Amino acid sequence: MEKQRTIARTVSFSGIGLHTGNPSTITFHPAPANYGYVFVRTDYEPNFEIPALIDYVVDLSRGTTLGIDDVRVHTVEHVLAALAGLKIDNCRIELSANEPPVVDGSSMPYVNALLDAGIHELDVPREYFEINETVRYTNDEKHVDIVALPNPEYRITVMIDYFNPALGSQHTGMFDLEKEFIKEFAPARTFCFLTEVMMLHKQGLIKGGSLDSAIVINDTKVSDADLNTLKNVFKLENPPIRGENGILNGEQLRFKNEPARHKLLDMIGDLTLIGVPIKAQILAARPGHASNIEFGKKIRQLYLEHKKKEKLLPKNNKQTLMDIYQILDIMPHRYPFLLIDRVTSFDPNTDTIIAYKNVTINEPFFNGHFPEKPVMPGVLILEALAQTGGLLIFHKVNDVAGKLAFFMGIKNAKFRKPVVPGDQLMMEVKLVSKRFNAFMFESKAYVDGNIVAESEFQAAIVEK
Repeated sequence: MEKQRTIARTVSFSGIGLHTGNPSTITFHPAPANYGYVFVRTDYEPNFEIPALIDYVVDLSRGTTLGIDDVRVHTVEHVLAALAGLKIDNCRIELSANEPPVVDGSSMPYVNALLDAGIHELDVPREYFEINETVRYTNDEKHVDIVALPNPEYRITVMIDYFNPALGSQHTGMFDLEKEFIKEFAPARTFCFLTEVMMLHKQGLIKGGSLDSAIVINDTKVSDADLNTLKNVFKLENPPIRGENGILNGEQLRFKNEPARHKLLDMIGDLTLIGVPIKAQILAARPGHASNIEFGKKIRQLYLEHKKKEKLLPKNNKQTLMDIYQILDIMPHRYPFLLIDRVTSFDPNTDTIIAYKNVTINEPFFNGHFPEKPVMPGVLILEALAQTGGLLIFHKVNDVAGKLAFFMGIKNAKFRKPVVPGDQLMMEVKLVSKRFNAFMFESKAYVDGNIVAESEFQAAIVEK
């Protein structure tokens, strides 16, 4: 089993933020297991922390911005890609300003700093979320299509096509993060079209941009006056040249398909905001930050649902709080109407109980419901939930001898999926209120972590 990792020591370097133009120092600190990634604004007193999670994305203007209230951290994707690419699970990332230094517009400066700090393995297993169903995000207006397919490894294939002859159509793929990330994708620099530069400048962006921190693709005729304007925008000593290779100033690409590789790099960074490393085959056509985040939200929702189901299932099949003999000592029900086999959890803080009913073909009701297609009657699922609620009441009542729990009412009952022989019915019942001897409950029944029925009901303690 793979272990979680952090860095061995603190490391930092300084530079200028791409969009804000603010001088900034980034400092990477080791962090404990299950810490994840947290950005920390040290220019606030006390320091302000923003977890690197998709819930905190507040802006996607030419980069991914995280924020809480009015505090922001801009352009986090290259930093996060470096951490994910090196399989570093936990890191505290301190910033002296509101944006990391851009340096050359790639993830390589962060990778070099992290490698210099060294990798430290923690004695806690790494968690993966292995996607077991197709997940798709489509934006027809922007011609974006991203799909995740089940795969035991983390693979990404990206195609870009801006319908622009200056760039054309490009594609790339990463099939082994450990072998390919550092050499093949971390050095890929950010890029933009020349027609976008002035627009971004007018929007108050790329204040720290330069021809050393981005590839500017020449997609239009450029006059001498335009070149002089670009000289001022990029704070150059001389006007840039048009570039015979279609790139401003004749800058040479590090890879023939460097723009496509950078889009893949951005996707690696953006998808870390899911909050857990994933295993899937991702196919992305014309991705961008906005589409990456919308796609990531879908996966994070699946992950949170998976974690919820995981909590509902016992850690192992031997975990038992009450076995059938202890249940028989308390419950007045007997064959064929005792519908609880064991209790695995009782939480007095939340007044919640979890119990199980093993559904077999030998249940007497299957003879008539239905002989050719046996299905557990919904009313008996509700009865099992009610009996579980009765056990919860008896947990809270000191003297249960000579007492019975009677149904008083039921509402909002819903049946989601049929329960059939071979299923294990898990009942989760929560006490929500009590008035005199009347108790109100919320209840859900699950099979394999999927909800099959739910209801609210009321019961009362009475003397026999």
